[in-house]
Amino acid sequence: MRRTRVFPWYVAAAEVAVAAVVVVLDLLVPTLVILGLAGLSSLARRSGPAALGFTRMARPGRMAVQVLALTAGWALVQLGLVMPVVERLTGATQDVSDFAIVEGDPAVLGGLLLLTWTIAAVGEETAYRGYLFTRARECLGLAGAVIVPSVLFGLAHTEQGVVGVVLTTLDALALTWLRLHYRTLWAAVLGHGFNNTIGLVTFFLVGPVGALW
Repeated sequence: MRRTRVFPWYVAAAEVAVAAVVVVLDLLVPTLVILGLAGLSSLARRSGPAALGFTRMARPGRMAVQVLALTAGWALVQLGLVMPVVERLTGATQDVSDFAIVEGDPAVLGGLLLLTWTIAAVGEETAYRGYLFTRARECLGLAGAVIVPSVLFGLAHTEQGVVGVVLTTLDALALTWLRLHYRTLWAAVLGHGFNNTIGLVTFFLVGPVGALW
C-alpha cells in the first residue's frame, strides 16, 4: 500500500494561489481547471478522494433529509433577509437572466438538473469545499480554509452581478459549515444539489423570484 506523500505548507499555498488566479482571471472554465489541479495534486500526494473529504456517510438517508431541511431554510433566509439587505446597500439586483431558458420548459429543466447534480454539486464541491478547502487549511488554518475558497466561489459567479457574488459567497460559507458539521464532503454536495434544485424548479414554475421585501 502506497504511503501518502506530505508536502510543505508553501506547496499548498502555491496551489491555492494558482487556483485564485484561475478564478479571478476567469481562465477557461475555472471549476474544470481547478478539478484538473486537484487531480494532479492528488496524484503527486498519492492520496484519494477521502483526503478531500469524501468520507463514508453514517446514516446517509437521515443526513439527506436534514440537509434538505437546512437548505430550504437557508433559501428562505437568503430571500427574506440577506438579498433585501444586499440589494438596498448596493442598489443592484441579482442577475439570473442565464436561467430564463428554464421557465416553463421541462426539457431544459431536466437537462439543468442533470448538470446541477454532476458538474455543479459534485464538481464544484470537489473543487472548492474539497480540494481548495484542504489545501487552504494546510497553509492558512481553518479560518483561511473557510474564507478563501468561499470568496473564490463567489467570484466565480460574477455573471450574476455584485448581489449574486455576495449571495454565492454566503452560500459557500453555509456549504462549508455542512462539510464541517457532518464531517463529510457529501453533505456539501447534497446541500449544493438541493439548493440549485429548489432554485431551478422555482424558476421553472413561476420565473425569477426576487427579494421578499
